[in-house]
Amino acid sequence: MSSSIYNHRSLQPTGPPNREPAARLNECFEIIRQEFDGITQENTALRSQRDEFESKVTGQVNELNIIRQSIYELENSHAKLRQSYDEEIARLSQELERYRQQSAATAAALTAAQPTPGPGPGPGPAGAPPLERSTPVMLSQPPGPPGSAGFDAGFHGARERERDRDRDRDRSLAIDRERERERERDRERDRERDRDRDRDRLPDARDSKRIKTDRERVIKTDRPDLGFSPSLPHPLPSSSKLPPPANQPQPYPPAEASNGAAPGAGEEIDPHNVPPELKKEGSDWFAVFNPKVKRALDVNLVHTLMHESVVCCVRFSADGKYLATGCNHTAQIYDAKTGQKTCVLIDEKADKQRDLYIRSVCFSPDGKFLATGAEDKTIRIWDIQKRKIRTTFEGHQQEIYSLAFSHDGRLIVSGSGDRTARIWDMLDGSSKVLHIGAGEGGDEPAQAPTPPEKGAGDAGVTSVAISPGGHLVAAGSLDAIVRIWDVQTGTLLERLRGHQDSVYSVAFTPDGKGLVSGSLDKTLRYWDVRGVGERRGPSANGNGKKEEKGMCTMNFTGHKDYVLSVAVSHDANWVVSGSKDRGVQFWDSRTAVWQCMLQGHKNSVISIDLSPVGSLLATGSGDWQARIWSYTTV
Repeated sequence: MSSSIYNHRSLQPTGPPNREPAARLNECFEIIRQEFDGITQENTALRSQRDEFESKVTGQVNELNIIRQSIYELENSHAKLRQSYDEEIARLSQELERYRQQSAATAAALTAAQPTPGPGPGPGPAGAPPLERSTPVMLSQPPGPPGSAGFDAGFHGARERERDRDRDRDRSLAIDRERERERERDRERDRERDRDRDRDRLPDARDSKRIKTDRERVIKTDRPDLGFSPSLPHPLPSSSKLPPPANQPQPYPPAEASNGAAPGAGEEIDPHNVPPELKKEGSDWFAVFNPKVKRALDVNLVHTLMHESVVCCVRFSADGKYLATGCNHTAQIYDAKTGQKTCVLIDEKADKQRDLYIRSVCFSPDGKFLATGAEDKTIRIWDIQKRKIRTTFEGHQQEIYSLAFSHDGRLIVSGSGDRTARIWDMLDGSSKVLHIGAGEGGDEPAQAPTPPEKGAGDAGVTSVAISPGGHLVAAGSLDAIVRIWDVQTGTLLERLRGHQDSVYSVAFTPDGKGLVSGSLDKTLRYWDVRGVGERRGPSANGNGKKEEKGMCTMNFTGHKDYVLSVAVSHDANWVVSGSKDRGVQFWDSRTAVWQCMLQGHKNSVISIDLSPVGSLLATGSGDWQARIWSYTTV
């Protein structure tokens, strides 16, 4: 009997197949299918909701754009109506003046044409008073002597009435002119009183800088005004919500002309009348280019960086990749290319209930540290990567307004409202004090103070800068003087006089041969400091007194209000300034002629900085915004 696997019955099926596993599998598939169908329906509903939300958002954005466009159109219409109204008033005034001249000429002609009258009429009937020339006499009256006295009297009466009316008109016009002159004098006195009040205002207990400008008033207000619009003819001062009437002088007169003044400086530029090729507009900014020189520049808005308070300071890193800003309690670091905030530095130990504005920020040359100077008189050196305070420098008696690192990162200079600048050693924390006023030296004994100048009662240091070679320190102060010291010895080398008001910003040129200063007198000045670098010591005349050589070679005029910040481009082609007039101006560094006027903030431009390696400009303002702009040569 042959062997086969089929002989083993136990290996063959003995009954109907077991269908229970297949049923369970089908049941699982059914459950999965039901769940998939449910998820698909839910996804479809969510997709429809998303589409609905996107449609609503798009509609709202469109409505906002329509509203914005309507506002711009209304502003344009208002400007045109205002212009036509002013033109109509001017035309009517000219026509009225022409009528007055014609009336005067007619009266003079009548007077010249009238023959000399003979003897006038005698008295009337007995006991009757003589006729008055201003009283009309009818021809029916009894005739007098030959010459028709009745007609003569009537003619002269009419002529006299005409003269009386002319005299009344002239008297009324003279009264109106006198009243207008009186009102003008009152307005001028009010402006002078406001300026004097600003200059003489005493500092409060927490602010020795006596900021006559937005660095104090804006910081305390913490709210931007709303008087700005890119469609207005020119920026409005912060103190006014409406433009001044056309027949009244501007609140801030144009800067005085001086040697080296830019052509067209002080002239009003109306963006509406500028040719399209000399104007560039964005959604909330515009730039106007000088029509008197060849256009050599183009500007664009790159990023708008919103803050939670006034932006007191802006500063690029040495490689130009990052931008630091300072505001109330915090310093921020942004990626200059993307505009993204990469770091926020805040001292948790500081009192959150009180304001603590960061007045100055400065990167170390290697980009590892950020120095901040604040209202609490303390300099903090932050380790950016760890977001922690590495060290603090204390010694100033009042607020710190300016900081600058040396190019090797070993030293940091600070300026304070306590009338001193200090040079700090980053390694051992020691400092050299540079006094303003008595002594005005480093560690030398005090000398006899120089005679006080006008406005020298307050000489707080508002701005400091270190020369590219690291040998000189420059400081601007409230007494309108720029001082230069030797870094190694702390010896005062030069006082640069020329500004008529407080100096708020100083910046060396990249080659270290020049220094630019900005002042509350609405001007910038360029100083040739090559002699200071070579002399390296106080010059003296035969009497042993310090000689002060006038080294100002250019004067930049054109701003309508205080110049609060200045900077020089890395290629030395441009000088840039920010002002209380809310504008930023680009100046040709060789001619002091303005090339471009940029309006992009709703409040004073408190701080500006130019990238050390690229063509970027940063601006910080009282409108709670910092902005990054690009500028290119065309």
